[in-house]
Amino acid sequence: MKGIVFTVTNDLSYDQRMIRICSSLSSAGYQVTLIGCKNKRSVALAPQTFRQKRLFCFFNSGKLFYAEFNFRLFFSLLFHKADVIGAIDLDTILPCYFVSKLRSKQRLYDAHELFCEMKEIVSRPFIYKCWKWVERFTIPKFQNGYTVNQQIADEFEKMYGVKYAVIRNMPVYRNSSVPEKREKYLLYQGAVNEGRSFETLIPAMQMVDAQLLICGDGNFMSQAKELARKYQVEDKLIFKGKMLPEDLRKITQAAWAGITLFDAAGKSNYFSLANRFFDYIQAGIPQLCVDFPLYREINNKHSIAVLTDKLDADSIAQKLNELLSNSELYRQIQNNCLSARTILCWQEEEKKLLAFYNTFD
Repeated sequence: MKGIVFTVTNDLSYDQRMIRICSSLSSAGYQVTLIGCKNKRSVALAPQTFRQKRLFCFFNSGKLFYAEFNFRLFFSLLFHKADVIGAIDLDTILPCYFVSKLRSKQRLYDAHELFCEMKEIVSRPFIYKCWKWVERFTIPKFQNGYTVNQQIADEFEKMYGVKYAVIRNMPVYRNSSVPEKREKYLLYQGAVNEGRSFETLIPAMQMVDAQLLICGDGNFMSQAKELARKYQVEDKLIFKGKMLPEDLRKITQAAWAGITLFDAAGKSNYFSLANRFFDYIQAGIPQLCVDFPLYREINNKHSIAVLTDKLDADSIAQKLNELLSNSELYRQIQNNCLSARTILCWQEEEKKLLAFYNTFD
């Protein structure tokens, strides 16, 4: 039985992607360990079929956090029994590389995004230069890997000559009925980070007669709350913070419509295929989604969203109001979501995951 250890910088309780991946591999007979971060606000871990380990860090963000976590991760991996060491995104890749070299272990890279091209990275020249050095140093040394869509895989091959598999980040299919909508609230779920168009989404809520629930946390949270005060929509915005997967699933199912918006600053946004895009489909709720190529391709096939190529407040408000008031359009999109969710689900992507890991046997 082959042992695999994965490494992330976030709190394991909220990482739905890694819970799915680790659960699938564990069910297939692998001995899986997922290592993440623990801080003073961390909740107790839910039982899983795989081993979970959290490294306590005094620092919660910034350069000191990454330095501390990577230091602790290096020594944790150094003494951890595993045949394969898997780095999840660029922020854990250095300890994974050095330990795999020292211990002559197989290594792989799981890229959720183009890390260096995120807006919060690319807009800061010194930070970008540091992470780009890490990327150039490590990625060519990780010949085995996978990412979330073909465009990102193509970028890695073009930059570093590595050929990565594509395993999309999709939720588990559940044959659940759509509950009665007691109220028409809108939902944004996911990281509250730069580049998610909050600068125009929040003022747009002045023109929308509905509440917006924001479920998540991130580096733009304080600015988002300030924008809510500035545009006097504090009564319409409800900041729920991070939520455990099961609680978030219930809120998503009960929502009227979801929101998936990115600005085009940085390739990571433009090539994104966000988790929430598929979570909304699985919940059977229509969504307002940015008109980027990957989303457009899926929507052309399944018609599960209203797309927008304009991200100003007026355009966003117009599209959201259409979802709130056009009952015929809403029912059509909702029915399309219920059909598409049997195809755009983890049960299909899991087959690709297991096929990839079989190459290590």
